Amino acid sequence: QVQLVESGGGWVQPGGSLRLSCTASGFTEDYFPIAWFRQAPGKEREAVSCLSNRDGRVYYVDGMKGRFTISRDNANKNTVYLQINSLKPEDTAVYYCASTTTYYYCSEYERHYSYWGQGTQVTVSA
Repeated sequence: QVQLVESGGGWVQPGGSLRLSCTASGFTEDYFPIAWFRQAPGKEREAVSCLSNRDGRVYYVDGMKGRFTISRDNANKNTVYLQINSLKPEDTAVYYCASTTTYYYCSEYERHYSYWGQGTQVTVSA
């Protein structure tokens, strides 16, 4: 059974940084994509970034590139990180990681992913 567990969220002041972790388990192969989404209060969930474990390529949704960096633990491809720098109050959201065993490629659409973590809260305020 595939499971995804996020960690690393918390409270941070504007301008600070956080590194979120997503650890996946239960995969029979290690080249499925792992994506990050976020949902701010009162808003729909939106894609942030995705890493294709098949070829190591990374993808960012428009507007997310620059302050967000997705990477993986090369010793364990099922651990993916999201580094967020220069945090702003509008980055406050629950951050989720997601994956699929149906497709080997990334997508910015929620329906592409079958497995979701429980989310980790990121709060940015002074």
